[in-house]
Amino acid sequence: MRFDLIIFDWDGTLMNSVPKIVACMQAAAREAEWGELEVSAIEDIIGLGLPEAIATLCPGIAPAQAETLRQRYSHHFVHQNTTPMPFFDGVEARLARLRARPGQRLAVATGKSRRGLDRIFRETGSGALFDASRTADETRSKPHPQMLEELLDELGVDVGRAVMVGDTEYDLEMARAIGMARVGVTYGVHTPARLSASEPRWVAHSVADLFDWLEGE
Repeated sequence: MRFDLIIFDWDGTLMNSVPKIVACMQAAAREAEWGELEVSAIEDIIGLGLPEAIATLCPGIAPAQAETLRQRYSHHFVHQNTTPMPFFDGVEARLARLRARPGQRLAVATGKSRRGLDRIFRETGSGALFDASRTADETRSKPHPQMLEELLDELGVDVGRAVMVGDTEYDLEMARAIGMARVGVTYGVHTPARLSASEPRWVAHSVADLFDWLEGE
């Protein structure tokens, strides 16, 4: 079947932003006097909203220290860290090709903040490719399915006509919670085994593999 609505995660699915997220979180944790955070631990929480990510990374952290860490992370991400965040090779062209199909709708469901996603949309000129988007600070964080439910309601699409695409179990589990089809990508942060546990319709190992499947549906 062809899906009327394709919903994409952002970090690790469309954009190779993982190295920057890791570097900024490590710097923020040091400055908040929490200590060193392992790369693998940070990669594991990518996709969650920032408050949920900090709570998971730093169990028992005091609210004031958590707020300091959040503020320092945002400062590094926006103002200080210069790690490049390119789209994965081929993503922009393949998104545009999908967008050109009659009746095809595209959306984003991300752990980013609204301010962060809108900034990326402006900087890359990619916002026009998407009909709608939801961020973790304007609804509930993944893996709760609220952001998907809101996107379906906004665009008037039945859950059976939509698919969620993501690189983490958080993406796939929020889709599974409402019976939405889901596709995993292995070039992001979670392992193929973790993705497969969520019973995806397809697991793609490259950008070309992903979009070939989406265009073939």
